[in-house]
Amino acid sequence: MSAGASPSPLADQQRGLHAAMLGAPAGPGLLRESTQHEPLLRIYQNAYRARLVAALRDNHGALPRAMGDEAFDALAEAYLQAHPSRHPSIRWFGHRLAEFMAANPELVPHPAFVDLARMEWALRDAFDAADAAPMTPTELAALPADGWPQRVLRFHPSVQVLSLDWHVEPAWRALQGDDEPELAEPEAGEHQLIVWRPVLETRWRSVADAVEAQLLAAAMQGDDFSALCAIAADALGDAPAVPGVVGVIQRWTAEGLLVR
Repeated sequence: MSAGASPSPLADQQRGLHAAMLGAPAGPGLLRESTQHEPLLRIYQNAYRARLVAALRDNHGALPRAMGDEAFDALAEAYLQAHPSRHPSIRWFGHRLAEFMAANPELVPHPAFVDLARMEWALRDAFDAADAAPMTPTELAALPADGWPQRVLRFHPSVQVLSLDWHVEPAWRALQGDDEPELAEPEAGEHQLIVWRPVLETRWRSVADAVEAQLLAAAMQGDDFSALCAIAADALGDAPAVPGVVGVIQRWTAEGLLVR
C-alpha cells in the first residue's frame, strides 16, 4: 500500500471479522442473514470456538476424560476467553492451561488435575523437541578420566523436570486405553517427574530418590561433576559419594537422558 493510501474495505472487513471472532462487538456490515435466518457471523463464531475447544481436548488427551465433559467444556470456554489462540498452529493452543487452572481453582473439580495438565503438556513438548543423539554407555565409559572433575553433563533437548504436588501418573496411565476406568483418588505428595524423548517415543518416570532429585536439579543448571559429588556427600553422610553419583549418571545414560 502506498503512503497515504486508505485501507481497503476488504482489509477493514477482515480485521473486523477477526476482532468479532475473539468476542469484540460486531461492526456494521458484518452480520448477514443466512437462508436459515441465522446470522452468518454467529456460525463462524461458534465454529471457531468449537474448533479451539476440540484442539484443547486433543492437546490434553487424558485431562478431559478425567474431568468429564461438562467440567472440561466450562474450563475450555473460560480459558479461550482469557487466552485466545495467538499461534498459527492450534498444536500450541493450551500452553498456559495448567497455569490458568491453578489461578482459577473454582473451574477445577480436583487440584490434582492441574498436575495432570502439566504432565500432558510436558509430554507433547518432549515429543516435538529437537533431535539429538543420546550418549551410549560405551561412550560414557570412554570419556577421559582426568576431565571428570570439571565435566558438565549435557541433557537431551526434550528433557523436562516437573515438580508435582500430586501423584497423577497412575491416572494418566489408566486413561491411555479406550475403556473408561474407575479412577482412584489421587494421592498428595511432592515429587519430581522426568519427561523426555530419547529417540521416537516419549518417556517419563517419577524421581523417588531424594539424592537423585538434588543431583538432577544441579546437573541441569550446569553444575560440574565435582559439585555433584559435593551435593551427594552432604546428602549421604558417611556413604561414599563418588560411586553414588557415577551410578546415577550411568542410569541417566542408559535411559537416554544425556547427549554426547
